[in-house]
Order: sequence, then C-alpha cells, then structure tokens
Amino acid sequence: QVQLVESGGGLVQPGGSLRLSCAASRSISSIYVMGWYRQAPGKQRELVASVTSGGSTKYADSVKGRFTISGGNAKNTVYLQMSSLKPEDTAVYHCNFAGMDYAYWGQGTQVTVSS
Repeated sequence: QVQLVESGGGLVQPGGSLRLSCAASRSISSIYVMGWYRQAPGKQRELVASVTSGGSTKYADSVKGRFTISGGNAKNTVYLQMSSLKPEDTAVYHCNFAGMDYAYWGQGTQVTVSS
C-alpha cells in the first residue's frame, strides 16, 4: 500500500509564503499526473495545481501567478510553493498521484492564512 505524506502546512500571515511537500512511501511507476487539491470548510475539494509526467502544468485561476507546482516523477515527490497567500487560501491541502489505473491521496495538511 502506498502512502503519500504531506508536510509544510501551518499558520501564516496574509502576504506570506509556504512550501508544501508530498512524498510517496515507496517508488511508484508510471505516474501520469501529480497534483495538489484543497478543501475549505463547507466547500468541495478543488484542484489547485497539477503537473504531468511530461511537465505540463495547470493552475486554478485563483492561484495563478502566486503558486508554483514542481515535481519529480523519478523521486516520487511533488511540491507546491505558495506566495502572496490570502485568507481565502485557508484549507486542508491534499496531494494526489495518479496513473492509468490508480490514484493515491495524502491525508492532508492544514494551511491557515490569518493575521
């Protein structure tokens, strides 16, 4: 069983930065896409950013220009650099690794943006 372990969440003031990391507990072959999702209280989980094995990235409109996703399939890790954070970015952030016939989720890390 593969586990994804996130780290890097916490409390930050508006305008601040955080870097989230997600690592797999063992090597995973043929990852097609690695992504970050978030879920705020009372809201549905939404895609924040994703990167394919070919290096193509996708961002939610609300985070474009502020967040950067990077990842290494070879190392089975993915990162999310978050800058210029806003209170509306407050949520539990989950990473996801997906292939042709599988999808693994991390347990989530809390990000709180507040003064």
